[in-house]
Amino acid sequence: MRTPLREAFEGAASDSGVRAIVVTGAGRGFSAGGDIKFMESVMARGGRFEDFRPLVEAGREIVLALARIDKPVIAAVNGAAAGGGMSLALACDVRWASEIAKFAQSFARIALHPDWGALHSLPRLLGTSRALELMWTGDLVDAQEALRLGIVSRVLPAERLLPEAIAFAGRLAQGPAVALAEIKRSVRASLGYTLEQALEREIEAQERCWNSHDAREGFAAFLAKREPRYEGP
Repeated sequence: MRTPLREAFEGAASDSGVRAIVVTGAGRGFSAGGDIKFMESVMARGGRFEDFRPLVEAGREIVLALARIDKPVIAAVNGAAAGGGMSLALACDVRWASEIAKFAQSFARIALHPDWGALHSLPRLLGTSRALELMWTGDLVDAQEALRLGIVSRVLPAERLLPEAIAFAGRLAQGPAVALAEIKRSVRASLGYTLEQALEREIEAQERCWNSHDAREGFAAFLAKREPRYEGP
């Protein structure tokens, strides 16, 4: 799945007809994480890290591909998201979960280190203390606990998760593309900003939005008391 997943993200990023992206799993789970049979085969061949490295580096490529996407990316976590699978969900902009979803940073259970970007995303989301608890123990977190912790922003019945996530993506796809992209860039970078840098970024992003076709349409629609028809840059 590593190469097709990266190619799918890169293709969606460059396709002007795609305005929002939903990531979900087929079957019962979102993603069980790393291929244990592959790891077993590496160990059977002597356990060289160089043979295992492609799996870890594939995660870097996929997470960086996600980070380069200006469009909204929603993870619809329909079941278990473990190890790199949880890391993949964390790399998305928004996470919604089914009531039966479960999350685990399960790496330490087999004496490994979190990867696929979790080292960056989870402490920023939860703080260092809670991130360490999850990473040290590898304990499963159910959907309601994930909501309480802030790992996900909504929990829905299983049958409603994907339709509602797609409807939300559709709503965003009808929105002002330049403004949504600038907001995404700003929020993603904001934890590294000083107040002065944040204020400067706001002005820079506001100029790009102001000069877009969508801003003119948005104002015209507001004044005419009608729904805007956004067309993108």
